[in-house]
Amino acid sequence: MSNNKWTREELILALDLYFRLPFGRLNRSTPEVIELANLIGRTNNSVALRLVNFAACDPVIINSGRTGMPGGLSICKPIWDEYTGRKEELFYDAQQIKATLLNSSIEDLVGITENDLVGKDKKAFVKQRVNQDAFRSMILNLYEKRCALTGINIPALLVASHIIPWAVNQQERLNPENGLCLSALYDKAFDKGFISFDDQYRVILSEKLKLYQAEPYYGKHFASIEGQTIALPEYHRPNKVFLEWHRDCIFNKQ
Repeated sequence: MSNNKWTREELILALDLYFRLPFGRLNRSTPEVIELANLIGRTNNSVALRLVNFAACDPVIINSGRTGMPGGLSICKPIWDEYTGRKEELFYDAQQIKATLLNSSIEDLVGITENDLVGKDKKAFVKQRVNQDAFRSMILNLYEKRCALTGINIPALLVASHIIPWAVNQQERLNPENGLCLSALYDKAFDKGFISFDDQYRVILSEKLKLYQAEPYYGKHFASIEGQTIALPEYHRPNKVFLEWHRDCIFNKQ
């Protein structure tokens, strides 16, 4: 895969990476860019250029007043159009290509064992894991691998939290505006409806959580964040319609 003309497979891998990285990291020094360049036998500059070519296809970037680099549109736009509204297929196809290049299996790439597959539809399970991993990658990168509430930057302690849960709305599963980067405690509190966020992205605490106000941990971990505005990414801020859904359907309901 080292000839001058970009192959379809290379473009799929580049588009996969484009969606995983925030706009500000589409450059030759980004570790993920270097990793992809090494995988496909191209220069870091070449991969970074393709990523900003894809940015020129992206309505989010265009509507922000930026343009990416439109010089490669004739190469990138057909792949962009093919996968528009089909991110689940994109991420799965990209992992299949990567597994082939690494002489590996897609299961090994995403850490699936034979025991994980017992009693399950293999392709459906693998595809779900691939896309959950892709969503995590997108969200952690958007939030610079920091909890939006605490600033904790230990990746193992961070969760890509869905605002509308994965199982509830298939269409929005991979929408970065349906995600928040939270440390494990606040992810669980959000998931169980103990906390939510208003339209100004401020923390609100549920009445069921306030039943524990007398506990020593309450002041440190919950009262201290009430009304706090979360750190927000430059692009793909949490969708306020999704936050309203969370307040209506999960907050104080469980």
